[in-house]
Amino acid sequence: MTIGEHVAHRIRDLRIHYNSGEGISQDALSRELDVAANTISRWETGIYRPSIDDLEKLARFFVVPITSFFPPEGIESDDNDLLTLLRAAKHLNPDDLDELIKYAEFRRARRIYKGRSRPKAGRTSRKK
Repeated sequence: MTIGEHVAHRIRDLRIHYNSGEGISQDALSRELDVAANTISRWETGIYRPSIDDLEKLARFFVVPITSFFPPEGIESDDNDLLTLLRAAKHLNPDDLDELIKYAEFRRARRIYKGRSRPKAGRTSRKK
């Protein structure tokens, strides 16, 4: 996913989930931002790229940091699976997010210890 595609997806995602999931139409958003009616559509499809000023308007309207329009640091732009997971997790309630984190940690630990004996529960004794 290119940075332009990421920005386009982020704008669409914020618009659709605006106001606790109620959403806002492209037309209504264009009026709020004082841009042409078809501009929002073109931003969301990647035909146009919003300027920094446009991103600032979007960030202020959606009450998000301007940096939220860019891929998170440390994630390659072509890592679609991870970006998809992050987008999905962003809209989970805290209990579901906690469960997802625990499951991810479990899967990671399982991969690390695959083929090895697991550490035993409890404290290890130190030899002097």
